[in-house]
Amino acid sequence: MPLFRASKKPAPVRVEASSTATLSTATLALLSASVGAGRERAMRIPTISRARDLLAGLISTTPLLHYVQEWDGTELVDRPLAPEPWMLRPDRRTTLAHTMSWLFDDLLFYGRAYLHIDARYASGFPSSMSWLPYAITNLESPSVEGNYPIGGITQITVNGSIVPTEDVIIVYSPVAPLLDAGSRAILTAELLEKAAQRFASSPTAFGWLKVNSGEPLSGDELSDLAEAWAEMRAGDNGTAVAALSSEVDWHESTMDASKLQLVEARQHQALELARVANVSPFLVGAPTSSGMTYSNAQEARRQLAQDALPYLSAIEQALSSDTVLPRGHVVRFDRTIFSETSGNTPGVTPS
Repeated sequence: MPLFRASKKPAPVRVEASSTATLSTATLALLSASVGAGRERAMRIPTISRARDLLAGLISTTPLLHYVQEWDGTELVDRPLAPEPWMLRPDRRTTLAHTMSWLFDDLLFYGRAYLHIDARYASGFPSSMSWLPYAITNLESPSVEGNYPIGGITQITVNGSIVPTEDVIIVYSPVAPLLDAGSRAILTAELLEKAAQRFASSPTAFGWLKVNSGEPLSGDELSDLAEAWAEMRAGDNGTAVAALSSEVDWHESTMDASKLQLVEARQHQALELARVANVSPFLVGAPTSSGMTYSNAQEARRQLAQDALPYLSAIEQALSSDTVLPRGHVVRFDRTIFSETSGNTPGVTPS
């Protein structure tokens, strides 16, 4: 009973996640098993991408300042010093912003980040350093708890090559890695996005075909009829017009489109992702029941700086260690720019 002609269904395209073979830490086990390639898959979720870029934009564009701490009789005071060359450009092959952005990226997703000391002064302190991607750096220790090797470091390799441990600066995040703490939330968000995508890929309303007369059709015949109808109305080769004989009726579903697109569920999941990323929900466009909003870029920038504080402090303290600077010398991000009335934090615009 030919009712209309359908074009031949194209062969499906196989899509595979990128390999996680180079990411061997236990923190990626759950996400890698259930979702795929950890960071790459997570960054395809808009809320995660927005949170990462906001924090990276703030941290990477904030200048580094150099101080020596002195006791004035009542408290420690920071006396400004001229910056070391690496505080302006740690790696001559790229910019400070690029180095800090990707250093933070590893802290956010993996909880640990690495810098390699490329050259030293005669004093032994670094004169230049470069970012070591977490994905190609492996730290070996008899015992690791959280992100810290409590059993000491026995060996560090980069792309399989041994690197002297004294030439590596390690920055430990004070908060749980996003791919660890947020693995379940990321998987749920991906499933919701896929469900909404299925609805968006259909150019017509959902519904069903009803055969009114003639001989009863078998299950296979009904499936073929439904598949031919769907192919006729979908895809690049589809058409907005299709023909049915009097023996078949089309019934359009009255289901609420917002429910099919899971709008409320996806909004709730955006809020959950903002929580695991430790970013204020309003900054990433996630709904918040508190009604907290900010009327200008200055207030939003201050809140973003507060959200970034754990990462700012971790980087400052790692770069102020006795292996990087003489004892008593410290590195600070210039936090005064967070309260300036001019300029905007990257990605934050006034309402």
